[in-house]
Amino acid sequence: MKNAIGKNIKKIREKMDITQDQLAIRLQVAGWQVDRFIISKIERGERQLLDTEIILIASTLKVSIGNLFEKQ
Repeated sequence: MKNAIGKNIKKIREKMDITQDQLAIRLQVAGWQVDRFIISKIERGERQLLDTEIILIASTLKVSIGNLFEKQ
């Protein structure tokens, strides 16, 4: 089963001009032990996300949770 927000995370991340590694580091600083490989799986829709992870990603990317779920 694919996640619904991976593509949006990638678009937002690229719009912010940050790499998967940089996003992973920001998430690690926020308390989630994640690496670039997990970010890649999330963006491809191959890894499901917990609600707490979605909240942390939105906060780290400085967007609303709704932005992550917007239909593109």
